[in-house]
Amino acid sequence: MKTSLFDYELPRHLIAQRPAETRDASRLMVCDKDTGAAEDRVFSEFPDLLEPGGVLVINDSLVYPARLLGERETGGRAEVMLLRDLGDGKYRALVRPGRKLGVGARVTFPGSELQAEITGALEYGERVVELFGVADLKEEIDALGTMPLPPYIHRDGPPDELDRKRYQTVYARRRGSVAAPTAGLHFTEPLVDRVKEKGVEVVEITLHVSYGTFKPVMSEMLEEHELEPEEVNISRSAARVISGAKLEQRRVVAVGTTVVRALETAAAADGVVGPFRGDTDLFIYPGYKFRAVDALLTNFHLPKSSLLALVCAFAGTNKTLGWYERAAEKGYRFYSYGDAMFIK
Repeated sequence: MKTSLFDYELPRHLIAQRPAETRDASRLMVCDKDTGAAEDRVFSEFPDLLEPGGVLVINDSLVYPARLLGERETGGRAEVMLLRDLGDGKYRALVRPGRKLGVGARVTFPGSELQAEITGALEYGERVVELFGVADLKEEIDALGTMPLPPYIHRDGPPDELDRKRYQTVYARRRGSVAAPTAGLHFTEPLVDRVKEKGVEVVEITLHVSYGTFKPVMSEMLEEHELEPEEVNISRSAARVISGAKLEQRRVVAVGTTVVRALETAAAADGVVGPFRGDTDLFIYPGYKFRAVDALLTNFHLPKSSLLALVCAFAGTNKTLGWYERAAEKGYRFYSYGDAMFIK
């Protein structure tokens, strides 16, 4: 199918540049995937929309400050954007300026003993970077780095302390993402407690989000697009709870497209989810038959993106694009720091 089917017009002023004043003050469009009906709510009302006995699945991946600003050994500024930890101090990374940071080049970081050496060149301009010079690499990265905000969020300078706090879910605990699982940004700790008080079990799984989540689909035909593999971890205990709900026909609600992809990767034909540890490059687009997920909480996504294609697969392309048009008309805020939709 043509990628152009997943395009839409969005006024630039609707791209959220800052988060809502409080997380659960975001707007929430509640959408019925059977009828196409939609209503406007506030995210603080989300627990009221859940059914007792259901399961809410969240992604507990933690975003780390993966953007490192330094200087080339030969002079001039340099940026190292860490993409994936390869172990032993090595990372897949994007570097700037790429033409001056080939294999063998080094980057230093003012005020720190940390150094980076380019040890390999990969496809699409990526590099293998080895970090060294300090005793605790993760601690030093956290001290030096800035949050890897999406390219459509603009700052006069680097991301600030508010970004460190708010471009992160309140339940994040497993380090590894370079982009936030944004549907979860609306939750507060008291709101999670209210979900549990409603009789809904909250289950944590992990999918470490890659920077590839921001890449638009460039191919003319959607099916030709390939997703970057992302690391998934679904524990035995989490799989047991989710599978129990499926077998007993209780609703499984996914918080975000990352949870959808993780669960669908690990699900059998009958919807039973098994424990899973490994990578997924599952690309979900219209025509896909969902096995594990019954309802989806998600933000509003970029045109011609794999994330929008997934939502269209879940609810139908015409319904989804109709809801997006409605959201724009009503002034909803889009993308990572924007508002949410709940498709049930």
